[in-house]
Amino acid sequence: MEYANLGDRFVDEISKCVVGRKEIIRLMLVSLLSQGHILLEGDPGLGKTTLARAFAQTIGGDFKRIQMTPDTLPADILGTFVFNQQSGAFELHAGPIFGNIILVDELNRATPKAQSALLESMQERQVSFEGKTRALNEPFMVIATQVRFGSAGTYPLSDVQSDRFAFSILLDFPPAQEELEILSRIDEIQSQSCAAITSLKEISSISETIKEVFVSNSIKEYIVALSNYLRTSDLLKIRPSPRASISLHKGARSLAFLDGRDHVIPDDVKFLAQYVFGHRVVLTPEAIDQELSTSKIVSQMLDQVAVPREYNR
Repeated sequence: MEYANLGDRFVDEISKCVVGRKEIIRLMLVSLLSQGHILLEGDPGLGKTTLARAFAQTIGGDFKRIQMTPDTLPADILGTFVFNQQSGAFELHAGPIFGNIILVDELNRATPKAQSALLESMQERQVSFEGKTRALNEPFMVIATQVRFGSAGTYPLSDVQSDRFAFSILLDFPPAQEELEILSRIDEIQSQSCAAITSLKEISSISETIKEVFVSNSIKEYIVALSNYLRTSDLLKIRPSPRASISLHKGARSLAFLDGRDHVIPDDVKFLAQYVFGHRVVLTPEAIDQELSTSKIVSQMLDQVAVPREYNR
């Protein structure tokens, strides 16, 4: 396939500005090509903004950053109408949501009202003003960061808000060797910018091409079986919706495409499962008492659900 090495090219280019994080870069590309959004969770200072900005540069896109605080209003995100005295009409001053790669920093520091301003844009790729709708730029992807809930001034994401993210990724501290490399290259990293690997038009074209990647009925049944395993678990009080299955289906197609295949295999689904389900399920108190975690339950799911053996055309 023409773009079989696209993922490696992205990793190589972004590595000029970011040390490590190769798997995360690949997941960001999978999310973009499958028209999804990503939730990055972790401590401050791990390079989330640098990573998002570098990613936007590699697609030749417009990068916007929204810093969430408890006093953030929906208009700060979407924009607002301002009266123009010369024309005698109200004109839209578009907010930062009108970009290609939108970094929403510390999403859970915003109130539920401000958080809800993202719902329509993330699902329908449009925003509504005064009863009228306006389409967002294409391609469009939200990369939101979340600080650990319970720290000062945080508000939990609603189930509806969490479900809008195709994938969630937990950023940990870099290994010692990578941190040493960061220190050695810090001046270069801070002054470096990434070159565009593709154009916005090309990304949209690739997203359409990916829809032709073959997904067998057995793979689709496997995806549904994984979701149903979690839905019937007594250890979960919040279970994945069909949107989780859709994210897994679309993401698996993009992953297969980047690996140079014209069909999805079970390993595509298994690789993405933790990133798709981890933020969509909530444990019961009994599960917490048993010292279980969502990652353990997802791992049990992958062990228990039978893997299809036939999945080619």
